[in-house]
Amino acid sequence: MTFGDADSDTDADTVLLTACVLVALPFQRLLIAVQYQIKVESRPQTNEWGPGRMELRHLTAFTAVAEELHFGRAAKRLQMAQPPLSQQIRQLEKELGVQLFERNTRSVRLTSAGESFLEPVRTVLDDLDTAVRAAKAAGRGEFGRVTIGFAGASSHETLPRLTRAIRAAHPALELVMKGQTYANVALDRVADGTLDLGFVRLPVTQPGVAYRVIDEEELLCALPSDHRLAALDEIPIDVLAEEPFVSFPANAGSTVRDAMVETCEAAGFNPRVVQEAPDSYTILALVAAGVGVTLTVSSVRHIQQTGLVYRPLAGPPIRRQAALAWRADNPSAALRAVLAVCEDALPTPEGPPRRPLRRHPS
Repeated sequence: MTFGDADSDTDADTVLLTACVLVALPFQRLLIAVQYQIKVESRPQTNEWGPGRMELRHLTAFTAVAEELHFGRAAKRLQMAQPPLSQQIRQLEKELGVQLFERNTRSVRLTSAGESFLEPVRTVLDDLDTAVRAAKAAGRGEFGRVTIGFAGASSHETLPRLTRAIRAAHPALELVMKGQTYANVALDRVADGTLDLGFVRLPVTQPGVAYRVIDEEELLCALPSDHRLAALDEIPIDVLAEEPFVSFPANAGSTVRDAMVETCEAAGFNPRVVQEAPDSYTILALVAAGVGVTLTVSSVRHIQQTGLVYRPLAGPPIRRQAALAWRADNPSAALRAVLAVCEDALPTPEGPPRRPLRRHPS
């Protein structure tokens, strides 16, 4: 037995739900497939009724009468007149081929068929309510998944602040964290859709990628505590020309290495890298061990090791802007929800302008 043929022309604001209700009747179990449409926008109700025309309103009407056991109170509860309510119940009984209520002028009570029908219908309506609330919540970004790429040590402060704020605002939202993702790599993965959100550094040149600055980082020199230059309050860049350097691998997508090379070249020399390492923790451990010096960013200054010191560079601070990047055309509601949280958790700083780098005269 089939109820409710679907309209041939569905649209974006129509949700088609199919529920199977198992109704226990004496000596048999009747499987009723209830198929109905719910439109987000209201549509006019008609009195037309034919074979296979069970709708949500008939199930709602049945539940109200079954719980109130009074047509007048049920009609008031549903905010409708009593005659249309009675008509809907008669239509439902006609379609099912069973009597759901025994009624007279003084009382209404459920038949055995009505009692068997009530709990499965309640389940359908409860499941429908859950589905509607889940769909609306997903549309608001309260459910879903957001994949975030970050480098590691340089996100020591910003990443926990962001994730804690997201958990508080949207506890059901799933965050997939991708560590050891250098800034340039993160930009490429955001651009190709592998990441929803990436911790990056400017400049952002990939087409279609939007970004917002969340931090200003200063370039620092890290060197062994017993190094001859450690006695200085600040380090002139050109005095590092003969020093061995420790840094990230070349061509790995590290903007910190790019900044180091750019800064040294602007001072007239190419840094002599004698050891490469994949992360700031290892690089700074090697510096503390006396392998060489490095240029790094202020966001990793929380890494403190015996034998390691940080010194500012001489002259106006050289700053790099850290940012969050995402595809401008990413349709994810979950991402939109995360970006809204970011506005408060990681506001754009009001800092001094960047120091421009100038090439050393040849």
